[in-house]
Amino acid sequence: MRFPIGLTLISALIVTVVVVVLGSMLIQPPRPLLIDAESSLVTISPNADGVDDATQFSYEISRNAFVSLMLVRKSDERTFYFRQDERRSNGEYTVLFSGVVDGYLLPNETLQGEVLRRLIPSGEYEWVLQVRAQDGDETAEARGTLIVEGDEIPLPPQMVEFTIAPSVFTPNQDGIDDRTLINVYLDKEAELDVYLIDLNNQRLPLFRRENSRQIGEAGRHTYDYEGGVDIGADPPPDGVYTIVAEARDPMGQITRRESQLTIKNGGKPIAEIVGQPNGATVIFVTAPYDERYASSMAELGELIPMPDAPENANTLPISMKVGDLLIFALTVENYGATPIRTSGPPPGTVYDQTQLASSLAQYEQSGVWRVGIQCETSEQSYPWRWAIGSPDELVAEKDPTNDNIYYYLMPNQRAVVWGAIRMTELIETANPQSCWAGLIHEDVDVYNSGVGQREVELAPIE
Repeated sequence: MRFPIGLTLISALIVTVVVVVLGSMLIQPPRPLLIDAESSLVTISPNADGVDDATQFSYEISRNAFVSLMLVRKSDERTFYFRQDERRSNGEYTVLFSGVVDGYLLPNETLQGEVLRRLIPSGEYEWVLQVRAQDGDETAEARGTLIVEGDEIPLPPQMVEFTIAPSVFTPNQDGIDDRTLINVYLDKEAELDVYLIDLNNQRLPLFRRENSRQIGEAGRHTYDYEGGVDIGADPPPDGVYTIVAEARDPMGQITRRESQLTIKNGGKPIAEIVGQPNGATVIFVTAPYDERYASSMAELGELIPMPDAPENANTLPISMKVGDLLIFALTVENYGATPIRTSGPPPGTVYDQTQLASSLAQYEQSGVWRVGIQCETSEQSYPWRWAIGSPDELVAEKDPTNDNIYYYLMPNQRAVVWGAIRMTELIETANPQSCWAGLIHEDVDVYNSGVGQREVELAPIE
């Protein structure tokens, strides 16, 4: 009887595999999971004097495994972990142990924050290396003796103060809670790392103020955070974040403190004077002066009506009498994603040529946006300024900390701004002169400077 050739070949292949496997086991039998483990010293004195400060643990594993290295104090069986369930691939390993283990507290001890790493107390220990195979339940371990000598162990670094103020901030350059300050007070020399954990669990470093203590020095360290807006970056999305401070002393002891920081209404503010498809971007017209428009520090005068006749959108030079009103109108758009803050005086306010916004008790405020008008004879940049919207166009928000009311032009919103200057100063060497508009972000920048430039000539009163 003849066997089919296919069956004969399969049988031969199986026999070959069995022979190869059995031969490999005879030549190189399966290796143990933990092949070797030892410590270079029996006694260490981790005091940074350069003599027996650390011992070297060496071990070899034959397969991928989870490794733990712990020290069990013989006096009370308390366990201190140096490594715990850390993944390792097969191979040889060496690691220095200088007496620093996972954080712990002594009985009846209270320390500021979380202790991440700390020097082990002096005493006699049994070190235990435990290995658990990654692909099964096989385990192995090795043991030995380690004596830790030294005086009373030093405390880990303490951040006795860790504050965030304000804890809710709005990084949008509106001048209100645009920055937050993190104050950390170290009780001993230590390296300090302060960072924000974002919504993707990424670490964003925070930067020290230069007037803080020197790096690594004990004392007060101040960190300043503005969300990146000041360098043109978008801040992290609105939400609740964790601010973390970690201190590491020269012995390798590490402590950690953390707190919450809320970001809201964050964003890079962006606005512009809107260009017009037909006619002038900035309307300039003239009108006779009337005393009812007069404004002072004590009281604003009557608001002048907005010039809205179609013929006013021309770009011709202006000719007017000394003492008359130069009236302007333009449109501002907030095309960003965050509200922008503004303040008075409101559109329609009339200035005398020698007045400034401060003359009307409308002082500059950091972060406020206003429209300004400037002429060649102006003694300072954009001396006449107006809010970028009327009160009924803006959104009012009350600050609960001081009851102040703040006004905002919302994202994707437009507003018409207008006003007037009573031109009373004729300077022969600068007649005619040019006048123009600008969009000012006070204490930040001037945007759209020189918009709608128009020639204005003054004629003496006859």
